[in-house]
Amino acid sequence: MDAETLIPLAKAIAIGVGALGPGIGVGLIGGKAVEAIGRNPEAAGKVFVPMLLCLAFAEAIAIYALVVSFTL
Repeated sequence: MDAETLIPLAKAIAIGVGALGPGIGVGLIGGKAVEAIGRNPEAAGKVFVPMLLCLAFAEAIAIYALVVSFTL
């Protein structure tokens, strides 16, 4: 196969694998935060800000994968 025909496949694999980890991470972060708030509703304010920060870091990793797929 020619390299020109494999480039779209490489891009698809890069973004797919790169988004897999952050997708799982976002699900775990959200699930644990909802579980913590469900167990102790008064702690919702204390849980919310760190949860958003962790979600932002997880999404940043997915953006890095998108940038790598654009550079291929």
